[in-house]
Amino acid sequence: MARTGNRNSRGAGARSGMAEARRPEVRLPPLVAYDGEGLEPDGDYDGVRFEETDLADASGPGSRFLDCELRGCALDRAELGRARFIDSVLTGVRGVGTDLAGASLRDVEVVDARLGGVQLHGAVLERVLVRGGKIDYLNLRTARLKDVVFEGCVLSEPDFGEARLVRVEFRDCVLKRADFSAVRMESVDLRTVAELDIARGVERLAGAVISPSQLMELAPAFAAQIGVRVEA
Repeated sequence: MARTGNRNSRGAGARSGMAEARRPEVRLPPLVAYDGEGLEPDGDYDGVRFEETDLADASGPGSRFLDCELRGCALDRAELGRARFIDSVLTGVRGVGTDLAGASLRDVEVVDARLGGVQLHGAVLERVLVRGGKIDYLNLRTARLKDVVFEGCVLSEPDFGEARLVRVEFRDCVLKRADFSAVRMESVDLRTVAELDIARGVERLAGAVISPSQLMELAPAFAAQIGVRVEA
C-alpha cells in the first residue's frame, strides 16, 4: 500500500503540457416532472426531471435517459445495467448497491452523490464530471473512462482493475485504498489529489503524472516493485 498527501495542489493542471480532460457542458431544456412509479426495462426517458423520486429496487436495465435530471433520488439496489445516460445531471443521488454494470454515461454531471457499492464494471464513461460527495466501493473494473474528472469528492476503496483511463483527472479529491491492478493509463493527472492511498497497482502508474512530493512518498513502493532495498 502506498499513501501520499498533497498540500499545495491548486493550479497544477494548468502548468503541465499533458492533455487535459474535456468536461461536459450540460444545458438541460425545459423538463417534465416524472409522475410514474419505478422504472421500466428498456424505458425511454427524454427531458424528464426525477425530483426526490424513490427508485430503490427499481428495474430499468437498458433504459435511456436523455436530457434528464435526477435530483435527490434514492437508488438503493436499482437495476440499471446497460442503461444510457446522455446530456444528463444527477444531483444528490444516494443509495447502496446500485447496478450500472455495462452502462454508458456521456456528457453527464454527478454532483454531491452519496453512494456505496456502485457497480460500474464494464461501463463506458465519456465527458463525465463527478463533483463533491462520497462514493464507497466504486467498481469500475474493465470500464473505459475518457475525459472524466473527479473533483472534490471522496472515493473510498475504488476498484479500477483492468480499466482503461484516458485523459482522467483527480482534482482535490481523496483516493482511499485505490486498486489500480492491471489498469492502463494515458494522460491521467493525480497531482492535485489531496490524499493518494494506493492499495494495489502502484506499478501501473505509467501514463499518469504525479507531483514531486507524491514521488517522494511513493518512492518506497516503487523501490519495492523493482526489488530495491533502501537502508540507511
